Amino acid sequence: MAEIHHFDHGWITPAVSYLLSVLGSLLGLTAAVRLRGSTRSGERIWWLILATVAIGATGIWSMHFVAMTGFKVDGTPIRYDVGLTVASAVIAFVAVGAGLAIALLGTAAQQVRILAGGLLAGLGVAAMHYTGMAAMRLHGEIHYAGGEVVLSIAIAVVAATVALWLALVVHRPLAIAGSALLMGVAVNGMHFTGMLAMSVTRDTGFGSVSGANATTMLIPIGAAVLFAVIGMGYSLMAAPNEDDRAAAEYLASRLEAREQAPATGVQPGQLWGQRPPSQPADPGPRRSALGNGDWTYRDRGPQ
Repeated sequence: MAEIHHFDHGWITPAVSYLLSVLGSLLGLTAAVRLRGSTRSGERIWWLILATVAIGATGIWSMHFVAMTGFKVDGTPIRYDVGLTVASAVIAFVAVGAGLAIALLGTAAQQVRILAGGLLAGLGVAAMHYTGMAAMRLHGEIHYAGGEVVLSIAIAVVAATVALWLALVVHRPLAIAGSALLMGVAVNGMHFTGMLAMSVTRDTGFGSVSGANATTMLIPIGAAVLFAVIGMGYSLMAAPNEDDRAAAEYLASRLEAREQAPATGVQPGQLWGQRPPSQPADPGPRRSALGNGDWTYRDRGPQ
């Protein structure tokens, strides 16, 4: 058996892979919150796609590949089949997207949908991992220990189910951040458990090793992840949230009421429970077109 090193670059690769999984989970859970607050189907599909890219591509697949750059087998170079590597990314994207769609796009039988979506997404994540492992090319044969493989698949299913549950329940920034940290632990735990299941029997008779090396692939993958994260961050910051929509709707209703007031002979202030102009009132701040200067839309309740 050849000697295997999972952390050939020291703490750098596991640290970066963990940060990627946390960042992807953070963006994905935030997108899930926006999805739950959306009422139009187009918006919901858009946020579903963003959540899938964040969790499936950034939080899971890119984390897997970065962690693999620290993998080394003594006595043999390691190359990667580009086609299988791309296939593993597609598997992660489709599996996570399908799991999120099952869990988030519907209201009936919520617990059943979380379990079904978690099972599908977890099996997909495990398939992504072992497809990525099958993409490796080296001088030797790769073997897997059955117990560790089963454990890694179980971790993937449990982690995916918990992730879908969190996507449905968390909405506060602090809760989202804490959930992302936990999801990062689960994703990395699944990856390294699967890696521990592997052993290599070295055989130099396999000839030359063909394929792309990790460094060559890391440059385009890193650029894609960077642009994806920037794009998702911009989308989350630019899109209106629930408070923004509520404020816009209330502002529109105030303007509409002000425009209708002269036609009905009712003063604008009377439409909102304020005292008529004929009644004395204490001097206060100068009124704007929509009410007192210190008014906010959160004060729209009965006065």
